[in-house]
Amino acid sequence: MRLSILDDGQRFRAKLFLTATSTMSRVDSPDIVKMLLYRPGFLTRALLDLTADAMRGPSYWTAGEREYLAMCTAQLHRCPFCIDSHAELTRIAGNGEISPDDPASARSELRAVREFLDEVTRNPDHVATTDIANLPGEAVAEALRVNLVWNIVNRLANAFGFVLRDGQLHSGTRALHRFGYRFPAFLLAEGEFTDHGDAVANLRHAVLVAPAITDPALRAAAAAGDPLPEPWGPYASTVRDASYKITDADLGRLVTAGLGEGEIFEITVAAAVGAALHSFDAGSRALGAA
Repeated sequence: MRLSILDDGQRFRAKLFLTATSTMSRVDSPDIVKMLLYRPGFLTRALLDLTADAMRGPSYWTAGEREYLAMCTAQLHRCPFCIDSHAELTRIAGNGEISPDDPASARSELRAVREFLDEVTRNPDHVATTDIANLPGEAVAEALRVNLVWNIVNRLANAFGFVLRDGQLHSGTRALHRFGYRFPAFLLAEGEFTDHGDAVANLRHAVLVAPAITDPALRAAAAAGDPLPEPWGPYASTVRDASYKITDADLGRLVTAGLGEGEIFEITVAAAVGAALHSFDAGSRALGAA
């Protein structure tokens, strides 16, 4: 983990939870859990509402198929942490219906929507709808929400240097599947919550508009890919476009420039969320025009 605040900056209730779960499982808490428990009002509450519904709510796609789509998105971002996690979750949730190692095992509808999502992720400004011509619109909309979640998380996992440690793949994936991507409510309580219409709107507001350490205008610029004052520009651009290239040295340069880890966390999240929303919005427009 590249930001010490994700290890050491947890609230008291989160520290107790992390200690208790690590003791019971005899496995260190995964990096993803630590990130999600850090300042849940800024990102996590809205993201988990979106994730739980996208990954385990009612859907045209089975749970195993949604895990497979998550794995495919992770492959585009070259995110080993998420590739391995969702390959294992595909096996757990899919009960043999699809193999993460064999694309040909996917039904034709899943292969078609995967091609669409790959294009949405790689080239959101030029999205074709040929692959989804014969799919129900609601099914494509559901797949776009799956893609939105992991386009965010993959970038953050890469930027913050998530790694899988001994025992975490087995215990972490089974806990995620068992609890349906939900955390106990007491861990997510932080500040006031206003519903802005749906989970995507809540996510936009929480990360890009709501008061935080950094100015909303700075977060909005990072999200949109607009010019940023130094030293933010190259860093935010890499988070958006090639998060797998982020290194310890990149974050070290920000700290050396006098930026706090709380600021780095917020701008990293804003850049990741902004890039993912750009793809999601482009896919939604393409679906509406299909």
